Amino acid sequence: MSEIKIVTVSTKKEKMKFIKLQWKFYKNEPYWVPPLIMDRKKLLDTEKNPFYQHAEIELYIAEKNGEAVGRIAAITNDLHNKYHNDKVGFFGFFECIDDQDVANALFDKVKEWLRARGLDAMRGPANPSSNDEYGMLYEGFDDEPRLLMTYNPKYYLQLCENYGFKKAKGLNAYKLERDKVVSSDKLKRVAEISKQRSGIKISQIDMKIFNKEIEKVKYVYNKAWAPNWGFVPLTDPEIDAMAKDLKPLAEPSLVLFGEIKGELVGFALCMPDYNQIFKSMNGRLFPFNFLKLYTQKKKMTWSRIITLGIIPEFQKKGLDAVFYWEIVNRADKLGIRLGEASWILEDNEMMNRGANVMNGTLYKKYMIYEINV
Repeated sequence: MSEIKIVTVSTKKEKMKFIKLQWKFYKNEPYWVPPLIMDRKKLLDTEKNPFYQHAEIELYIAEKNGEAVGRIAAITNDLHNKYHNDKVGFFGFFECIDDQDVANALFDKVKEWLRARGLDAMRGPANPSSNDEYGMLYEGFDDEPRLLMTYNPKYYLQLCENYGFKKAKGLNAYKLERDKVVSSDKLKRVAEISKQRSGIKISQIDMKIFNKEIEKVKYVYNKAWAPNWGFVPLTDPEIDAMAKDLKPLAEPSLVLFGEIKGELVGFALCMPDYNQIFKSMNGRLFPFNFLKLYTQKKKMTWSRIITLGIIPEFQKKGLDAVFYWEIVNRADKLGIRLGEASWILEDNEMMNRGANVMNGTLYKKYMIYEINV
């Protein structure tokens, strides 16, 4: 029997190997979209990524007969445990050959690391948190992932479940088609009535005062999503860093604020699906691939509604319908007629109902797994 060795990543060279190892597992996966290597380096930079001001990460590579055959990250998130008053650790960035022994060795290593830190459960995948790429694709393998959504081989599910992982929560993704959405009489009616009764005003982000506008995002985000399962508040430095990364890619007409009588009540972030461009870059933005962000921008046919939040006291008044109606029609003006609303907690009745009202199709599902350590 071949010996499986788990190597702790400790140098820059090893970290780059950890990042690039992902390409090995997807060489025969036609729907995989390679991440930008520079983005992965930034995400795993424990000195510069503000996430690690309240979190810790350890990276591992599995070797068999001297060959790299898997990888995983062990993650603590102090802010999560403080907010939820629990002792949960996370695994993330999981990749593995179809070998249960290798997967078991990787999961065992994370368990050991989390247990040493006084944690009693392991949840994931989180890359590295619920505010980043989250969940394992469970249904919908015949399509490319939208921007910042995950993709994985189907056998990963079996590796997790054979190890003993159980379902912690399911996440839904809905496909939205412009013609089907605007044909929804209920959506149009609810949006019109809500707009008339509330007097809500929808405006797009003003890029000239970008930093000031981001302060509005901070106000809405941690209020609107606070009641959700697994929610972790974003710190100000995290939102600032995320905004800096998304600013060059954002389409201002799809970044929306809602106000009632001058009071901010909601926020929506919809992004063009740059994965349609990233796929051909094979992880490299330079020296010339960055030009595709400009020359191929009009070729994007998809967008993704990443966040849509209404402050709790203004929820259940149909305001989300107003946002959805605005997004679909604004995207249509850009030539984008397909969209994804994701991810949505499977038991978030309000958001799932909203997707159904838009005649959305539940076309992908993701799994969050958990096991005691």
